[in-house]
Amino acid sequence: MIGVTADTNIYISALNFAGVPRQFLKEAEAGNVRLAISDAIVNEVRGVLSDKFGWSDDAIAETLSLLTGCTTLVQPTQSLDVVRDDPDDNRVIECAVAAGSRFIVTGDKHLLRLRSHGSIRILKVAEFLKLLERPAL
Repeated sequence: MIGVTADTNIYISALNFAGVPRQFLKEAEAGNVRLAISDAIVNEVRGVLSDKFGWSDDAIAETLSLLTGCTTLVQPTQSLDVVRDDPDDNRVIECAVAAGSRFIVTGDKHLLRLRSHGSIRILKVAEFLKLLERPAL
């Protein structure tokens, strides 16, 4: 199974706007990808849903409970300083490294600019879904 880590913006888009990010999340729900998440990403999702989108605590708790059903919680042991322009993006890379993910899926320009970190490829969600359609991924 393909290991992947999603940036917070993918979760936020999937939960609020559907579209391609929602398709990606459905792949995880269907068990087609092993989607890694960390406490730092969960906390950022919680904060954005509350502060920016005005979700209630109950709605957030229910949604995060559903996310735990289709993600694998990892505990990063390394602190990385790869993305100097947006240090919070380092939490995504830390999660991917700890999980042994092959891909990071994001819409974040700072992460996309890297293109990779070690053997981890950094892609837009639509690019990842196209790769997922290929039988030899």
